Amino acid sequence: MSIEKPIAGALDVTSGNFLKHDGPAGMVTFLVALPLCLGIALGSAAPMFAGVIAGIVGGMVVSLLSGSQVSVSGPAAGLAIIVLGAIQEIGSFQGFLVAVVLSGLLQLVFGVMRLGVIAEYVPNSVIKGMLAGIGILIILKQIPHALGRDNDYMGDFRFLEVGGNTALSDIAAAVASTSKGALIISAVSLGLLMLWDKAAKKSRLFQFLPGPLAVVILGIGLNQAFGVIAPALKLVTGDHLVNLPVAGSVADFFRQFTLPDFSVITRRSVWVASGAIAVVGSLETLLSLEAADRLDPYKRISSSNRELRAQGVGNVLSGLIGGLPITSVVVRTAASVEAGARTRMSAFIHGVLLLASVILLPRVLR
Repeated sequence: MSIEKPIAGALDVTSGNFLKHDGPAGMVTFLVALPLCLGIALGSAAPMFAGVIAGIVGGMVVSLLSGSQVSVSGPAAGLAIIVLGAIQEIGSFQGFLVAVVLSGLLQLVFGVMRLGVIAEYVPNSVIKGMLAGIGILIILKQIPHALGRDNDYMGDFRFLEVGGNTALSDIAAAVASTSKGALIISAVSLGLLMLWDKAAKKSRLFQFLPGPLAVVILGIGLNQAFGVIAPALKLVTGDHLVNLPVAGSVADFFRQFTLPDFSVITRRSVWVASGAIAVVGSLETLLSLEAADRLDPYKRISSSNRELRAQGVGNVLSGLIGGLPITSVVVRTAASVEAGARTRMSAFIHGVLLLASVILLPRVLR
């Protein structure tokens, strides 16, 4: 039996008590989630806006339906390989969205059948091995980009690449044609990322800005500085930089949403993809939920079946409006808790900020 112990007055919006802790935590989570949403979409060969949509739905919808007070949901890097392969196999992003909708319906069935207990029977070593394998592939595939080689820009996560190359041969080619500008930015950024957490433990000044965001700001600043003092080192748009659509009006903004193409629903590849997304996404969600309960400062126990139903609703909605698959994500959850989150309002606020940013600040995001 799942128990969720509430905090007295924490959800009393009229009193504003929740804003004291969940407001700042939601802001920090938003700053961490935004580049993750864009990066995961890029690595999945999906439209950049699809990652932001998934983040918005995960924040504003799943958080209110979730059984956890601190879990934060959105697009997950652990599904990037599955998403990329599914888009290529189905042949279109619109067709892939049908698989996302179906995966959400499957998760709703999992929740109704009370299959949340399955996570208790999956050895941690199996899950850790799967995630470690994904992590190794992501690292290998990002090394060429860190050295300035973007021939495989959209992020093909297969070890064996088209044309007989492998991830290792791509790294070798990148080493032979290293871009000095990219190498400098990568090295300085990695150094800052490793030092930031240590500095945050010693000084509260570093706690107000997440390390990953500081790295993004540094990378942009260095590249702009190269344009002034060393133009040959500057990375240019279309080669390394992100191109995010900018809506000139409210109508243009809504045109960025992509609708699923249900004409492909009879294809076997669509159902295979939906099953893979539902199973892997559910396992990742349940493991993240367990981690969230351990991180929760109030040690509340969340309902795994309610979480599956919440994720199911989120994925159905995300697929219908052009978003990536959604899961509970440990990175965002940990960032939220460390920033002082006490209730689900932190996750909700981060979703509201994502929505506001793409409507009001699209050029800044670009």
